[in-house]
Amino acid sequence: MRIIAGSLGGRTIRAPRGDRTRPTADKVRQATFNILQSQVDPMGKAVLDLYAGSGALGLEALSRGAARAVFVDHAAEAVRCIAANVRDLQVQAQTQILRAELPAALARIDGPFDLVFIDPPYAAAAAEPALALLPPLLAPDALVVVEHDRRSAPGAQIGPLSLRDRRRYGDTEVSFYRGSP
Repeated sequence: MRIIAGSLGGRTIRAPRGDRTRPTADKVRQATFNILQSQVDPMGKAVLDLYAGSGALGLEALSRGAARAVFVDHAAEAVRCIAANVRDLQVQAQTQILRAELPAALARIDGPFDLVFIDPPYAAAAAEPALALLPPLLAPDALVVVEHDRRSAPGAQIGPLSLRDRRRYGDTEVSFYRGSP
């Protein structure tokens, strides 16, 4: 795995060992950030990466100019991996890493966030509950990006968040949400 673009572009990152984590494929991450380019400029933004795994999504946002990123995962191996990636990329001053489960983790985080990534285990069907918990932590006009299995897509409206776009890459779908006007 590697950072695709920005100041850290081309640098390799680690993925957690074992099969408990499913890292976002480079092609899906690249496509997601290509779509984001037209919707939100990460420059100076606060990013939240839930079910962070390797931290690839939040690290990609930092590489493209995000001011800070908070990574949340409950798996010890994932948290160790994120910490190693943050250290290797020398972005410690811009990051916070929490080992915690949702919803408890969200009570320990200071928002608001302009860009949120949610990439839960596909079998857990945790995307929709995570989306429902987010509104108090979101900045006005925040964008929430959810990676999920195509067979378990979150609904079009989750509280004040509305589906704005959905893209499919094989069995993976990426859904983009914003607050309702």
